[in-house]
Amino acid sequence: MGTSSKKNIVIFASGSGSNAQRLLEQFENHPAIQVAALFSNNPDAFALQRAENFNVPTVVFDRPSLKDGTVAQQVYAYEPDLIVLAGFLWLLPAEFVKAFHNKIINIHPALLPRFGGKGMHGQHVHQAVLDAAEAQTGITIHYVNEHYDEGAPIYQETCPVRPDDTCETLAARVLSLEHQHLPRVVEELLTQEKQTPRA
Repeated sequence: MGTSSKKNIVIFASGSGSNAQRLLEQFENHPAIQVAALFSNNPDAFALQRAENFNVPTVVFDRPSLKDGTVAQQVYAYEPDLIVLAGFLWLLPAEFVKAFHNKIINIHPALLPRFGGKGMHGQHVHQAVLDAAEAQTGITIHYVNEHYDEGAPIYQETCPVRPDDTCETLAARVLSLEHQHLPRVVEELLTQEKQTPRA
């Protein structure tokens, strides 16, 4: 695990893992970066199969092992340079966040600080955006701290909210932004070509 000179990404995912898929594709043959492992709190997550398709090790864990530090030890073994939460729905314990200070990022399907917080994921976010009659929405890639969606922003990208949008059409438009920008931002963070956050 520590034999490669490549930068290591550890992905955390709870569901289908389409963002995980994009990261797996982006870094499959990358000269300097690799996905070292995918962790999931859901044994039925399709993200696990996606990782296995790329011969990337997978780890399934439960809440007690996350809280007691077992998962942190398992993650340490992969020597992560960056931990990417790609559709991971649990709040990470403060001890875990401290152990990997400034090495954990998340992608959120809205323009934080609005439409974030506990329970604000997936369709809940898009419905809230529609209910608020927003003119635009988008994505926020941000560092993770011990509170839901409150870490410092790294990158934001916007897209319009159209008058005839449904949760499904809005979700698809936002997801395409996620797939487009997450691999690029991860690559920039790991090659130190950091961009200043966009408003």
